[in-house]
Amino acid sequence: MAGFERIGSEQAWSGRIASVRVDRFRHEDGEEVSREIVSHPGAVAVLAHDGERLYLVSQPREPVDESALLELPAGKLDEEGEDALATAMRELAEEIGKGARSWRHMKTFYSSAGFSDEEIHVYLATDLYDERAETDENERIEVQAVPLDRLDEAIAASRDAKTLIGLLWFRAYGDGGP
Repeated sequence: MAGFERIGSEQAWSGRIASVRVDRFRHEDGEEVSREIVSHPGAVAVLAHDGERLYLVSQPREPVDESALLELPAGKLDEEGEDALATAMRELAEEIGKGARSWRHMKTFYSSAGFSDEEIHVYLATDLYDERAETDENERIEVQAVPLDRLDEAIAASRDAKTLIGLLWFRAYGDGGP
């Protein structure tokens, strides 16, 4: 596989949840290219189940004109000094009011490597208990407790990439994994 090196970078725009930069790269054959890159701090998603139900959320996602997109509980890596697992624990409490005694990393993936550097870390959370955390007052989240025997229906209803990856991974491997 041919290699490349970054030879320049210029920030074009910066916002609350992401920024855009234009980077220049030189490939091994000498060709130089520019790429617009959406830079994001990364995120976590949590597949939480209690042995009987999966806990999902539905919430409005204005960028894609969805009033109730079905998703795994998730959140941005935006707290200084907080690692991905700690973020997952915080988000689970904030979004569905649960904690978990057992945590397992399922998968880390790029959300859209063609234009963004965002990585999403998906965790499996089991042995759940009630846990309260302060929520963001701007979030409009409805918790969806989906019976495990309706996993295929949840997969069919999902249009969110992180949720599909988590649900399909769980369908393939259950609480185990490769």
